[in-house]
Amino acid sequence: MKVRKYLRGSGRVLAFVFVASIIWLLFDMAALRISLSDVSGQQLKERLIREREFYKKESMQALHPRRSFTHPVRRVADLPGTQKAPRRPKDDLFQVYRHKGEEQGQRVKDEQHKSLYLAKSNHSKFVDLKLGNAAAHQNDNAPKQNSPAKKEAVNLNVNAVGAEVTQKVAVKTLPAAHKAVDKVDSKPNEKVKDVKSEIQPKAIKSHLAQTTPHQLSNQDVKEVNEKVAQMQVKVTDKNNLGADKGLKPAVNQPAEGKSRVSTIAVRKSDVHKVLSLDATNSPRDPKAVGQFGQAAVVANHENSEVEKRWNEGHFNVYLSDKIPVDRAIPDTRPRKCAQSLIHDDLPSTSVIFCFVDEVWSTLLRSVHSVLNRSPPNLLKEIILVDDFSTKDYLKKQLDDYMSQFPKVRIIRLKERQGLIRARLAGAAVAKGEVLTFLDSHVECNVGWLEPLLERVYLDRRKVPCPVIEVISDKDMSYMLVDNFQRGIFKWPLVFGWSPVPADYIKKNKMKDTDPIKCPVMAGGLFSIDKKYFFELGSYDPGLDVWGGENMEISFKIWMCGGEIEIIPCSRVGHIFRGQNPYKFPKDRQKTVERNLARVAEVWLDEYKDLFYGHGYTHLLNKKVIDIGNLTDQIGLRKRLKCQSFKWYLDNVYPDMNAPLAKAGGLVYNRGLRKCLALQSDSLSFETCDLSKQTQHFNYTWVRNIRHHELCIAPQVQSNNFALQPCDNAKNEQRWLHKSSVSSLAEHFSAEVLRGMCLEGKLEGQALHLRACDANNLFQKWQFTHYYAR
Repeated sequence: MKVRKYLRGSGRVLAFVFVASIIWLLFDMAALRISLSDVSGQQLKERLIREREFYKKESMQALHPRRSFTHPVRRVADLPGTQKAPRRPKDDLFQVYRHKGEEQGQRVKDEQHKSLYLAKSNHSKFVDLKLGNAAAHQNDNAPKQNSPAKKEAVNLNVNAVGAEVTQKVAVKTLPAAHKAVDKVDSKPNEKVKDVKSEIQPKAIKSHLAQTTPHQLSNQDVKEVNEKVAQMQVKVTDKNNLGADKGLKPAVNQPAEGKSRVSTIAVRKSDVHKVLSLDATNSPRDPKAVGQFGQAAVVANHENSEVEKRWNEGHFNVYLSDKIPVDRAIPDTRPRKCAQSLIHDDLPSTSVIFCFVDEVWSTLLRSVHSVLNRSPPNLLKEIILVDDFSTKDYLKKQLDDYMSQFPKVRIIRLKERQGLIRARLAGAAVAKGEVLTFLDSHVECNVGWLEPLLERVYLDRRKVPCPVIEVISDKDMSYMLVDNFQRGIFKWPLVFGWSPVPADYIKKNKMKDTDPIKCPVMAGGLFSIDKKYFFELGSYDPGLDVWGGENMEISFKIWMCGGEIEIIPCSRVGHIFRGQNPYKFPKDRQKTVERNLARVAEVWLDEYKDLFYGHGYTHLLNKKVIDIGNLTDQIGLRKRLKCQSFKWYLDNVYPDMNAPLAKAGGLVYNRGLRKCLALQSDSLSFETCDLSKQTQHFNYTWVRNIRHHELCIAPQVQSNNFALQPCDNAKNEQRWLHKSSVSSLAEHFSAEVLRGMCLEGKLEGQALHLRACDANNLFQKWQFTHYYAR
């Protein structure tokens, strides 16, 4: 009764509210508990969504890359997929400068593989180098206690499975193997046992059979077991494999987003992931000027010093001297490059730097970047070729500094030879199997060397080039270059960068890690098999100092059976300057023109007229410039059985517009309303008829009006014309047509007789020379086809 009394009226409402509140609280607590227990799953789900969106955006960028011929450069902060975040202090940058702070869960695993691989190399002199930040921050990436372990995706690639499982078994059976690196220094003659060679396919198969269900399905295990069984095939001798074409099997990469088993036969050589070595002599200072490739600035009172020292190298020398010689730079490689598989038995290389009066700090930074970021077992030596420098610091001071590095040696030329002959001097004494040429103001990025050597390993006729990224000449910041850029040339043999055509990317389903066919290399940075380099005749020894050598070797490689590739997984920063600081022993312009003329005469065949017609017709007169003897170079081309330049244009650079004539077809006179025709040894006019070959003429790149082997030439004394055998070197056979003088664009104006034009005469239908008249219809001529302006 008492309860009923209290539940009357407003009491009943209060009771209902109280009970409802209790029930609501219980539901809320239950929901909160479920939410807390599922927070890790929710975070994982959100992360997968973000990564899916990123890879979708990345694939779209691969199909539709940014087009930028004049500005192929971006700041590191503009990396695709990165979020705009507040600027980090330098202490934080020290830990996240690679890939803008991306997680690197595989780092510890890679370091273990790296230790085993370097131990196998038996190069004790360099094993004691520190492994830089990658090793220093292993603990930062280790999973925390009480946190769920990450599940790793299973790699079903045979080579990858063999490499990774072998590594795991080796670690279990020989736990002391990781200490082998430290012991090598104390016992330099002791060889580390090759533990990988003892791992039999049975062990791999057994390991895979024990894989837990969440890693492999039964069907996957069955497929992998079948592939592992195929590993027990007869091993083909390395020297005989692909001997007919000089090719070796490539390492197939696992397809992104799905499991894929390689179908190539297993080689005797093992494979490993690209080593991201970054060794330093001492711990890096995260607060140093320009550290991590960041833009550096100077105070206002230092601007005068910057301007004063600018001309020493035509870049900010004052700021360069403030930056550490072994500074860190951002890892700008595409994401998948770190997972690329590389053969263990790559050839060794000699890295050749040629310099003359180079800035001290940039030369040292170039050398340190090679020493710190190259696998020691692959770096045979670094050769510094001093092309008769005049700076005192590049003499004894340089000798003393480099004496601490056993692999660095200096060659000094007794007189100025120029870049071309300096490189030949370095190549002549190189001991490595591969020659790697670099400019003396670069910074090699992590993992730069192995992808280059891998291409040479697969085919000795491949000439790989790194992606050349930009080091700002003003603030020394490191900037990356858009993917899918290639080297090309424009007439008259001017090098430039251009995007790979979008339809080519789509047709070949190119990824951002795929090698890019390159019609012309920049010339400053590339690797080439040493024997192949000399088989090709090296550089043309008749080329002087600098200029045109990149064109010459590019045409030679492609036309004589080789290939030039740009390797996106190899990246090297380069200081691009607005002005060439080097002095030429002779006139700079004449030296470059002479070199290009040699290249044109040897390699361009009939297309050399396009070179001369773009402003170099004066080089056709041998009295103006002597390009030297070409007998040896022409003989070399015949001996190598090289292709024609037309083949090069059709197969290597098909998007190059290279018509052999500027205009052609019938030549129509607007006053006579008839066409020019050849009759016996004279010219007349006839009713236009495309079927008559006697009415077909060409207007060539060297400005000749040509009918087969005969050219029209003005006669100075008689104000008439004559038909002469064509000779490109004769100025008197040249006519201006469609020239810059718009009022005379349709006229044929004699080049040697300024103001005189070719005129059709009504009486007798003859040709004469008359003073040019912009309104005279009898002086206006039109070709049927115009191929170029």
